[in-house]
Amino acid sequence: MHFHAFRRGQGPPLLLLHGLGSNWRTWQPILDGLTAHREVIAVDLPGFGHTPALDGPVSVKTLADAITTFLHEHDLIGTDVVGNSMGGRLAMELARRGVVGAVVALDPGGFQQGWEQPFFDRTGQLSLGLIRLSRPLMPLLTRTRWGRTLLFAQYSSHPWDIPADVALAEMKSYAASPSVRELRRSLILRGGDLPPGTATDTLTQPMVIAWGHYDRVCLPRQAWRALRLFPQAQVYWFEHSGHCPQWDSPAETVQLLLNVTERTTRPDAAKGAEAVDQGVQPSL
Repeated sequence: MHFHAFRRGQGPPLLLLHGLGSNWRTWQPILDGLTAHREVIAVDLPGFGHTPALDGPVSVKTLADAITTFLHEHDLIGTDVVGNSMGGRLAMELARRGVVGAVVALDPGGFQQGWEQPFFDRTGQLSLGLIRLSRPLMPLLTRTRWGRTLLFAQYSSHPWDIPADVALAEMKSYAASPSVRELRRSLILRGGDLPPGTATDTLTQPMVIAWGHYDRVCLPRQAWRALRLFPQAQVYWFEHSGHCPQWDSPAETVQLLLNVTERTTRPDAAKGAEAVDQGVQPSL
């Protein structure tokens, strides 16, 4: 299938995977910092932005199938990958399959348990309904600090600072996507289609699971569940971020991504090891 993608920069390729309902523009706050060092490929995933939806079921598994085909077709097998939210869980699945290089999963989805599953499923349904009803007002709401605060309070530790064009693109994509409902339920209720309790301990490339201390979508305690499934990964904490570190801590996010992936692009580089071990542990 055809993927709509933003592609810019020079250097080793770096693939960026957005979250549920989002699109490639979610990465705009960090693109300048990344493209100075890497060739960035930020795709609209199937059913989001300008990429058509998949035929048949939509899940982390079927999205991973589509991305794997994309990697083969564009000679990108082994490319380093960064994902946020659902895109983070997708990046972890690609690592499990062994088709990508280093992975940084920013607040990955799919690790809800117990009461978290029905709660986030129902709140997600409510949010989608309200956003679709409010579509005519979105240009006005996203232009103002109070409007962005209202719309993104759950996703950002300081939503008023999200760029207005990023906020509007986010809302438009979420409201228009034909895949949001099915993928959200699949992600929350079935995780990444990896059986619970199954540990993936055969990673051959670095993986960092990074989490915002103030994440109110994927709660910080879910990081330890992710780590149990991927025990070879390392955990990094963003002290001042919510669910989307690329919005809340762009400079820190750029530095983390370059540090982690530099280990695979420059074997002699030692930078980054210290950064991954830093951060603030959340209160559990």
